[in-house]
Amino acid sequence: MESSDVELDFQRSVQAVLRELNTPAPALQSNRGMWRWSLHKKVERDPGKSSVLVRILLRELEKAESEDVRHVIIPLLLTLMYVLTKATGITEDLYHRAYTFCTRLLTLPAPYSTVALDCAIRLKTEAAVPGTLFQRTVIAEQNLMSELYPYQERVFLFVDPELVSASVCSALLLEIEAAQEQQTPEACMRHVVAHALQAALGDACHTGALNRKLQASSRRLLEHYFHAVVAAIEQVASEDSPSRLGHLERLEAIYCSLLGPAATRKCCIGDLLQDRLPSIPLPSPYITFHLWTDQEQLWKELVLFLRPRSQMHLSADLEALDLQGFRPDWDLARVSTDSGIERDLPLGSDELPDASSSEMERAALQRRGGIKKRVWPPDFSMPGSWDGPPGLHRRTGRPSGDGELLPGVSRVHTARVLVLGDDRMLGRLAQAYYRLRKRESKKFCLTPRLSLQLYYIPVLAPQDPEASRKPELGELASFLGRADPWYESTVNTLCPAILKLAEMPPCLDTSQTVDPFILDVITYYVRMGTQPIYFHLYKVKIFTNLSHDPTEDIFLTELKVKIQDSKSPKEGSSPRRKGAPEGTGAELSVCYQKALLSHRPRDVTVSLRATGLVLKAIPAGDTEVSGLSHCTSPNAASAPDCTCLHVSVTEVVKSSNLAGRSFTMATNTFRTSSIQVQSQDQRLLTLWLDKDSRRTFRDVVRFEAGPCPEPCSRAQKSKMAGLNSHGQKTEKSMAKLSPLLMPINTFSGITQ
Repeated sequence: MESSDVELDFQRSVQAVLRELNTPAPALQSNRGMWRWSLHKKVERDPGKSSVLVRILLRELEKAESEDVRHVIIPLLLTLMYVLTKATGITEDLYHRAYTFCTRLLTLPAPYSTVALDCAIRLKTEAAVPGTLFQRTVIAEQNLMSELYPYQERVFLFVDPELVSASVCSALLLEIEAAQEQQTPEACMRHVVAHALQAALGDACHTGALNRKLQASSRRLLEHYFHAVVAAIEQVASEDSPSRLGHLERLEAIYCSLLGPAATRKCCIGDLLQDRLPSIPLPSPYITFHLWTDQEQLWKELVLFLRPRSQMHLSADLEALDLQGFRPDWDLARVSTDSGIERDLPLGSDELPDASSSEMERAALQRRGGIKKRVWPPDFSMPGSWDGPPGLHRRTGRPSGDGELLPGVSRVHTARVLVLGDDRMLGRLAQAYYRLRKRESKKFCLTPRLSLQLYYIPVLAPQDPEASRKPELGELASFLGRADPWYESTVNTLCPAILKLAEMPPCLDTSQTVDPFILDVITYYVRMGTQPIYFHLYKVKIFTNLSHDPTEDIFLTELKVKIQDSKSPKEGSSPRRKGAPEGTGAELSVCYQKALLSHRPRDVTVSLRATGLVLKAIPAGDTEVSGLSHCTSPNAASAPDCTCLHVSVTEVVKSSNLAGRSFTMATNTFRTSSIQVQSQDQRLLTLWLDKDSRRTFRDVVRFEAGPCPEPCSRAQKSKMAGLNSHGQKTEKSMAKLSPLLMPINTFSGITQ
C-alpha cells in the first residue's frame, strides 16, 4: 500500500472516532468502540506506519485546540500516547511537537491540564530515551524483577457469580488464559530487549537476526541482556539532562555483543531491506480472575500481592507487613498507669537529668508501667484515597501513586481492581472499600506500600428492546458516561460485546490467533484510565428496636424504603394514631438537613403519610453531572456540605369532595445532606441497599442516613486532641469529620 493510501486510511479511521465522539447516539450502536481498537490494530500489524498516524493525530489535536473543541482533546491525546508507547522510529521533531502541544494545554482548567502535564512528563522522558515507556510498562505489569525499576502492578478482575452468568465468567476466563499462555517471562524479556534496541538504533537494527538470536538464547543469557538493557535505559533516564548520544552508544555495545563483531551500523543495505519492521507486541497486563464470594476476599488478595511468594501463609496480625523506617518516638506510644497524683511519685522524680546525659536519652525511650501501642506520627494525616496526592496520578511514566507516604516506606506496588457487573456489584465494592479503610485505621500497613486503583466495567443483563434505554441497574455507568465521553465510547460499549462473547462456542484450537477485543479494551482502560471520579459513600443506621444499638451499613447509589404490610407491634415504637386509614401507607416523621446553595445548615422536620421513599446518590440528569454529589478533585469534595442525597417521597394526600374522602398519591422530591425517618404508627419499614435483594433489612422502626466519615478521622481527632491539650479551637475545627470518598478511574474525570 502506498504512503498516500496509508495516510488516507488512517485519516478515515481517525475521523470515524471523532464522529463517534460528536454523535451522542450513533445509528450503529454495535460498532461503538470498534474504531479506536481497529486503529491501534492497524499500527500493530504494520509498525512502520506509526509515524504517519502520529502526524495525523497531532494535526487533529492542533485543529481541536484552534477551534476550541475540547471534548475531543483528551481522547486524541490518550490515543497518541498509546501509539507512542508501542512505536519505534518516531523522529525527535514529532516528539518535540507533541511535547509543545501538551505544554500549551497547561493553561486550560482541569482535567485537561492534569492529563497534559502527565503526558508532557512522559513525552520528555521518551524523547530523550526512546523505549522507556515500553520497558517500564512491561516490567511493572509482568512483575519482572529489576533493582533499578522495582515497580510491580497487577490487575484483579472481580466478578460476582450471583450477578453475572456462568457463561460470561467462563468466556472472560478463557480469553484471559488464552492471552497469558503466550506471555511467558522469557517472551516478555525478549520483547523488552528487541524494542529497546530497535527504538534506539532505528533502521540500523538488523531485526531479523536480532529476533533469531534472542529466540535461540538460553534463559540465563536472556536475563543477562535484559538487565543490561534495563540498566542502560534507567541510568540515562534518571539523569537530570539525559544524553541521547550516550544512550545510543550503550545500546550499540549491547547490540554488537548480541550479534557479534559483524553487527555494526554499517550493515549491508540489502540485508536491511529484506527485513520488514516486525511487530513487537506490548503484552497485556497480568490479570487474575476472581469470583467474589467472601467479604474479606479483596483484602486477602491485596495482602497476598504484597507478601513474598515464599510466605504464602496469611496471618491475622500481618506482622510480616509491619511498617519499617519509623523513628523510635513515632513507633511506640506509652499509656500511663500511674495515678497522676504528685505525692505518689517517687522521691526525686521532679529533678530532671541533664539534657545531654545518656540517662535523659533512656528516659525518652523507656517508661515503666506502660502498654505498647502503635500510633501515627503527630504531623501525619492519613490520605483520603489510596491513589496518592490529587492531580498528577502518573509521574515519569511510572505506575500511579509512586513515592513515599512515610519515610523509608516506598509504594512500589499498584493494585488495579477491576469489577464487572451492575450497580449491585458497585455497592459490594463500596462495602469492601469501607472495610479496607476501617482496617487501615487500626493497622496502618497496606496504604504506605500499595497504590489502589479502582475500575468499573458495566455488565448488565440483556434487556427487552421495548424497555427503557436507561437500565435501572446501570445508573452509575450512565453517570460515568455523561461525565467522561471517552469512557462512554470505550467502556460502556463493552457490555454487548461481552454478552455476545458468552453466546459464542469456546474455541479449543489454540493454534489460531484471534484478536481479543475485550481483553484489548480492558488493557487500554487500566493503562490510560488515570483520572478518578470520587463518589461519596453513605452510612445508614438501622433500628429494629429503639432501645437497642442500630445496625450500620454502607450504600453508594440508592436506598429504597417500602412500608410493610404486616403491623406487628414493636417495643419502643410509637403508638398508632387514631383515624389513620388502614392499608394506605404509614405515618412517618422525617427530619432532614436541607441542601442549600449557600451551604447554611437548615433543619426541616415534617410528618406525612407515605407509601415509600427512595434516596438516590447519583444525579439523574445531564445538568447535574458536576453538581453537588460528585466533584473532580478530592479537595473540593472533602467538605461535607458537598454531599447531597436526592430524596423522592411517595406521599398519600387526603382530599374531601361530595363523594367523601379520597386518597391520591403525589411524589415530592428534595435534596438533603442527611436524613432521619421514623415510623409513627405500628407499620414497619423494609430497606433495600444499592438495589441488592441480598442486602434487605426488614422490621425497621427508624433509620438515619448521611455521609460516611473517614474511618480514621475520629481516631486521628482523639490523638490530635491529646497532643494539643491547650487548644480548644483544634478540637472544634476537627469536629467536622471528612467524608469517605471512593475513586473510580476514568480517562478524563469530569470534564468541565
